[in-house]
Amino acid sequence: MSDFYDTIIIGAGPAGLTAAIYTARNEKSALVLESAGIGGQISLSPLVENYPGFEKISGSELSDKLYEQALALGVTIAIEEASRIEVNPDGTKSVYSEADQVKRTCRKLIIATGQKHRKLGLDKEEKLIGRGISYCAVCDGPFFKNKTVAVVGGGSSALQSAKLLSGLCQKVYLIHRRDEFRGEQKLANELKQIPNIEFILKSTVEQIEGDSALTGVILTNTDTKEKRTIALDGLFIYIGHIPNNDICKGLVDMDDYGYIIAAEDGRTNIDGIYAAGDCRTKAVRQLTTATADGTVCALAE
Repeated sequence: MSDFYDTIIIGAGPAGLTAAIYTARNEKSALVLESAGIGGQISLSPLVENYPGFEKISGSELSDKLYEQALALGVTIAIEEASRIEVNPDGTKSVYSEADQVKRTCRKLIIATGQKHRKLGLDKEEKLIGRGISYCAVCDGPFFKNKTVAVVGGGSSALQSAKLLSGLCQKVYLIHRRDEFRGEQKLANELKQIPNIEFILKSTVEQIEGDSALTGVILTNTDTKEKRTIALDGLFIYIGHIPNNDICKGLVDMDDYGYIIAAEDGRTNIDGIYAAGDCRTKAVRQLTTATADGTVCALAE
């Protein structure tokens, strides 16, 4: 099977869907390939308060609106994992999916693959995923109603998740390796006023306890090296991300962290291949900068 499109976009997060919308409005054909869920990381956010035009909206609702808008404009969206990219002698690009059985070709390729959750890398972490360990409070928070949980991390995602869990759980510990949070200060101040949230700062998770299910963690204070054990029913990990750029290795230039090196117009070192959103090198990774990237990449010639 082989089809030709003006533009193929890998990734259906805000950057990818915005690129698709602008491509379609420019009366060009667009295909979006997405291996997981529509909307990317923002679809998991319970509340978005920093997207212009919406005082408050859930991430899933915003993702649905982008998806519906793209479909209404005639964008083709396929739930398939892109497995390989080829640059052809004539300058076109071919994208393979479904274990290389399906091939589509395009003039322009936009990589908008986003990021994935970074893990602690501790023993039992993989084993206890779904048995007390989670990377998504929106998805799994309701399973811990009236229980004791901890959130690890200091960014806005960790803070938002702690706030969400405080409305469900009896007790929420917020564990961070530094003495200040990297996330929005306004949100951090709000958490200080919530009685069932306890901050544990300057501490790292050194060991995960439990065999068939999580029972707790052992923490180490980064200053005193003192250890502390806390009993837990759930552990939500928000310690950063890793770019989903494996498909691009050896194809386009990347930095030491695996992010695609791209100019402000999204251009990579390969003519006709662009990078948009969280998968590319940039100073600020926010919802608004992702959609801006999608717009610029779609309109670039």
